[in-house]
Amino acid sequence: MGLREDLLKSIWHAFTALDVDKSGKVSKSQLKVLSHNLCTVLNVPHDPVALEEHFKDDDEGPVSNQGYMPYLNKFILDKVQDNFNRLDFNRMCWTLCARKNLTKNTLLITDDDAFKIWCIFNFLTEDKYPLTLVTEEIEYLLRKLTEAMGGSWIEEKFEDYKIQLNAKQQCLSVWELIELIGTGHFSKGMDRQTLSMGINEVFQELILDVLKQGYMMKKGHKRKNWTERWFVLKPNVLSYFVNENLTEKKGHVMLDSSCCVESLPDKEGKKCLFLIKCSGKTFEINASDKKKKQEWIQAIQTAVNLLKQGLPAPHKEARQKRKELRQKLQAEQEALEQRMKELQTANESKQRELETMRKKLEEDAVSAAEEERRRQQTQAELQDRYRTDLEREKMVRQQMEEEVAQKSSELEQYLQRVRELEDMYRRLEESLEDERQARQDEETVRKLQARLLEEEATKRAELEHLHLQQQKAISRTEAEKQELEQQRIVKEQALQAAMLQLDQLESERKEALEQYGEVMKKLENAANKTRSWKDKVAQHEGLIRLIQPGSKGPQLITNWGAAAFTEAELNLREKSWQEKKSNATE
Repeated sequence: MGLREDLLKSIWHAFTALDVDKSGKVSKSQLKVLSHNLCTVLNVPHDPVALEEHFKDDDEGPVSNQGYMPYLNKFILDKVQDNFNRLDFNRMCWTLCARKNLTKNTLLITDDDAFKIWCIFNFLTEDKYPLTLVTEEIEYLLRKLTEAMGGSWIEEKFEDYKIQLNAKQQCLSVWELIELIGTGHFSKGMDRQTLSMGINEVFQELILDVLKQGYMMKKGHKRKNWTERWFVLKPNVLSYFVNENLTEKKGHVMLDSSCCVESLPDKEGKKCLFLIKCSGKTFEINASDKKKKQEWIQAIQTAVNLLKQGLPAPHKEARQKRKELRQKLQAEQEALEQRMKELQTANESKQRELETMRKKLEEDAVSAAEEERRRQQTQAELQDRYRTDLEREKMVRQQMEEEVAQKSSELEQYLQRVRELEDMYRRLEESLEDERQARQDEETVRKLQARLLEEEATKRAELEHLHLQQQKAISRTEAEKQELEQQRIVKEQALQAAMLQLDQLESERKEALEQYGEVMKKLENAANKTRSWKDKVAQHEGLIRLIQPGSKGPQLITNWGAAAFTEAELNLREKSWQEKKSNATE
């Protein structure tokens, strides 16, 4: 993270605090005061005329954040050099925003502790506005704070809080973070002093780049006497002070790539000695015990190795790795979501095609059913017509038979009369007349039979013609039925192919879900690796648990450790030390 991004985060808090009505704009008079204060703490020459010239077109009203950014970049940030006190700059911005947003009634921490949490928040957030702290960084901060207070991290408690947080906005603003830590939600059982010491330790590590600090004895260069000093190790310098309040600095050792640390044998009654060689100077240091000696040697050697490799402090490198991991996981998740959307779109398209095909099949089925119904209706009409014609023909035939029978009866009656006449005229006419009359009667009957046979042949021909028409209609209906059956088979095959495509899409969707599960497992594994980084560093580099508070009960604390002496022995040693100090001064 560059210097400009760090400064913009603090300035954003100040600008937002000046925006009283939350309209995104601030009056010009307030911006003038803000610009003057920024120039003062950043050691940049202030030019009030440039501000007036820049905003001469905005005399009618307040200025937005976007309108202020060009002036801020051109006349302030572009001129900033790394020759100012960052704490003074942060405290100025903190003063502007804390007055409006900080509620002190329910907090267990002081204003100074809240300011340190505010600085840590700016360090851990990404440069995306409005500034918020994501869940992973919240867990990282709470873990470090719990370890600094000497407590044990309760994973289940944070998981419950994470569920509540995800149900809302999945991130915290700086004031929500201050309230979370200040109300003691994750530090129950700890007193205010322990909480304040934990916040200060995390602040020194993350903001002030303190790799290690503590009391050690240092041998003087001139008097060669041993004096107890409070040492503070940063990536490029080892400073030592009179006490841990850091009020009086006694000197420092500038570290570079040529520095080295060597362990020394015991001498002059001193144990746990080691030597620092840097820039032609040597510094003999006496640690309180072997463990502290080894921790200090490893810490100083780690700082030298960082300078050789040109790497930042471990916590900054770890923050960058966490950021890159989040970005990578987010990119993978976005790619997976895009793939899921594409599969869903393809699935919806296939569903629409299947629905269209199904509707078409239904329409074809309805059309075929309607055609079949019309065919059956036509066939029924033809059958009815044929039946009617047959019945009509049967009736005509019956009528003809009745007429023939009637004619036959009449003929019989006529013949009877003829016979009677013949009998009457037999006596009157000759046998020739009887023969002639008989021939005439025979001719009449023959003609009548010929006419009846002709009419019967005509009706038979008509019936055969109707029978042929019926056979042709039945054949045509059978052909249409076979064609419709073939169309139905083809459409069923198309439907089966579409169902196979749908099953394939379903399997692809399941594979995508499995890939999504694997990505989530990778995310969980990466989070577990991030949580355990400090344990690994503690095993290999000894950078964890630099300073720990003591147990909860009252104990005597000395530079030799907790409860190392009784109270009487401690008083005797204090008197002896005072006498040696007065003698050395004389």
